[in-house]
Amino acid sequence: MTAAQVVWMVVLGLLAVSLYGLLAVRNLIKQIIVLQLLAKAVILALVAAGASSGQLALSQSLAATAIVADTVLATVALALAVKVRQRCGTLDVQALSRLRE
Repeated sequence: MTAAQVVWMVVLGLLAVSLYGLLAVRNLIKQIIVLQLLAKAVILALVAAGASSGQLALSQSLAATAIVADTVLATVALALAVKVRQRCGTLDVQALSRLRE
């Protein structure tokens, strides 16, 4: 196996784990962590695609931008999760969706 094939296998593994996590996990903070894992898989795929196409500098700059945006989004989401926990007393997504009814 070449290094590129190993990277793509890791990307597929991360995607599979994160998609399973989104379907299986009910805790809001754990879902945010799983979304972070999904974003990192996409960023790794972006860098791998840039390396295989010969445009590594462009893909690295896009990846750095995506990492910054992803970090800001995660910070805001975690702050909202803390507020939801303080207000509602739970982080269970099913219980929170029942509050809407």
